[in-house]
Order: sequence, then C-alpha cells, then structure tokens
Amino acid sequence: MKCYQHEVKYYECDRMGITHHSNYVRFMEEARVDWMDQLGYGFDRMEAEGVVSPVVSVECVYRHSTTFKDVVEVEVKVAEMSALKITFAYTMRVKGKVVCTGRSVHCFLEGGKPVVLAQRFPQLYEAIQSLD
Repeated sequence: MKCYQHEVKYYECDRMGITHHSNYVRFMEEARVDWMDQLGYGFDRMEAEGVVSPVVSVECVYRHSTTFKDVVEVEVKVAEMSALKITFAYTMRVKGKVVCTGRSVHCFLEGGKPVVLAQRFPQLYEAIQSLD
C-alpha cells in the first residue's frame, strides 16, 4: 500500500519554527483513514453501517523535528490484531529519514457494544490479514 503524504503547514509549527508535537497524532489519523480507504473499507463506510472505531491508546516517539513545507511520508502497518482490537504502527519519514514512530490501538463499537471485526466485517478482516 502506498504511504500517506502530509506537507507541514505553517500553522502546524510552533514559535520555534518546528512542527508542534500534537500534530503527529493527527498525521497518524490522516494516514490511517487513507489506509482504510485504500483497502476499500473507509471509516465513512463503517460509520454509515453503524460502526465506530474509537482510539483506546496512542503513543509517539519523536526522533527528529520537521518544519514548514516538509513532506512527511507516513507508513501504516497493522502491528497486532485481536478479535476486538487493532493496533496500527506508524513510521514517519522526511526524505527517507525517520522523524517519528507511533502506535495507536482501536476497538470497534456498534451501538456502544464491542464488535468482533471478523464477524461484522469479514471482508475487511480478511483483507487486513492478507497484508504483509
């Protein structure tokens, strides 16, 4: 799957001229949404079918700063998947140099109750299983 690309905007930078740390979590979300779209099962489709996917936890490890106009390439992979949760791993690079790594854990809910992904969305589950 292709990497998601985000060009750092001026408003995403702090007074020191570097990308504010909070934006990397948003970059991860943008990349994850794009990744799901590439699978043909975007969050808009899931939500139209009554399923939401809240974040259970998120982490970032900052390695190098980025600045205005840098193009951050975000690679998304599934690190772990259980019946109820999925963990995404992210590697963010600028010109091939790793600037940040991260992880986010998500569950799936329908009507406020946990959803077993393999049962509710078997095609999506199989598509994810077939990657890597």
